Amino acid sequence: MDLDYNGGNTTNTNKRVFHRLGGGQSANDTSNQHNHQHQQNQKVCYHWRAGKCNRFPCPFLHRELPAPPPHASVNGGGGGGAKRGFAGNDSSSFSGRRGGNSNYSNSWGRFGNKGDVRGVKRVSVEKVCNFWVQGNCSFGDKCRYLHSWSLGDGFSLVTQLEGHQKVISGIALPSGSDKLYTGSKDETVRVWDCQSGQCTGVINLGGEVGCMISEGPWIFVGLPNVVKAWNTQTNADLSLNGPIGQVYALVVGNDLLFAGTQDGSILVWKFNAATYNFEPAVSLKDHKMAVVSLVVGANRLYSGSMDHSIKTLTDHTSVVMSLLCWEQFLLSCSLDQTIKAWAATESGNLEVTFTHNEEHGLLTLCGMHDLEGKPVLLCSSNDNSVHLYDLPSFSEKGKMFAKQEIRALQTGPGGLFFTGDGTGQVRVWNSVAVPTTTT
Repeated sequence: MDLDYNGGNTTNTNKRVFHRLGGGQSANDTSNQHNHQHQQNQKVCYHWRAGKCNRFPCPFLHRELPAPPPHASVNGGGGGGAKRGFAGNDSSSFSGRRGGNSNYSNSWGRFGNKGDVRGVKRVSVEKVCNFWVQGNCSFGDKCRYLHSWSLGDGFSLVTQLEGHQKVISGIALPSGSDKLYTGSKDETVRVWDCQSGQCTGVINLGGEVGCMISEGPWIFVGLPNVVKAWNTQTNADLSLNGPIGQVYALVVGNDLLFAGTQDGSILVWKFNAATYNFEPAVSLKDHKMAVVSLVVGANRLYSGSMDHSIKTLTDHTSVVMSLLCWEQFLLSCSLDQTIKAWAATESGNLEVTFTHNEEHGLLTLCGMHDLEGKPVLLCSSNDNSVHLYDLPSFSEKGKMFAKQEIRALQTGPGGLFFTGDGTGQVRVWNSVAVPTTTT
């Protein structure tokens, strides 16, 4: 086993820079607002919708646009509706901790740009209506804000899981189980039946859940000063002591369990099959502040910290919140409002090959494949939304919204994926194949 904990620095000689082709263009170009070609603008007047337009002639439409074809907008609506299960078949989705198998070329950001939001329904403002959330929006279909928890095609809301009282900090689907596990800072783990969508149990832990992952039949939960390990097949219940402070990140790789802690340490345990226990192996302390993200890829361990570094990569300028390995790339997101793609040079060192910029701090990364086998990146931001990007183009294909920040993302079988937000609500989503229009 060769775990290389040092990424090192690189020179420009082997640097591969990936450029985005074409410039972005605004979807709300107002340069022709004062001409009379309002039929070409195809934009409905906000003031007319509110019943108080006093412009004549008005450059915008005083009528509703025709409804889109049935396949043009698929979203989950706002209500929880009847509870139903969300069990599915296995799919080719890749793990949030490891890379997947894809035939896509290694050209991050090469196609498209931020102006190319394919499949996204155009609305006046990409913001959920606060009055609609409270159930009393008087504008109805004429409201300029979204009356939906999602925007775009290719996915739909399956159900909402209610019960947690604080932010969701982990979602796990252990193999061989028909249960979904969700952990929260309300100091509980809830168990949900995948067939009925109902909560079948609540585990009180006496401490905030900082993170939670599954590996095979095992579930690992990070708590203050301890890691809990449960085996869903054998019912083994273990407590792994050693962490100092809250455990913020967990990952499994090469038969080792890694835990990132509040004091900047990374604790490592090795599973002993003879004793059926996890034995302490080593403690790594290179970060100056808390370790909040971990990933294992290409036989290396990468750690992201509040000290703004990925050990030992230092291109981010704020907290590195999440890491993801995809093929030979390492993806990272940060509160500095960027997603960075890292790749190994010929010398074996890592360097940034592409940077995607957003308008808000970024929190959590998760990768999956859609029903056509195309890779999709999910990234939550601190404006209470999740962006869905086509890879490798980084063109945005849709967004999901919540009342508070979404801190937990997890993929599941059969095109399912899960989001958990700051209110304690867990939503189950399903990838939907969008019909191809032919002429």
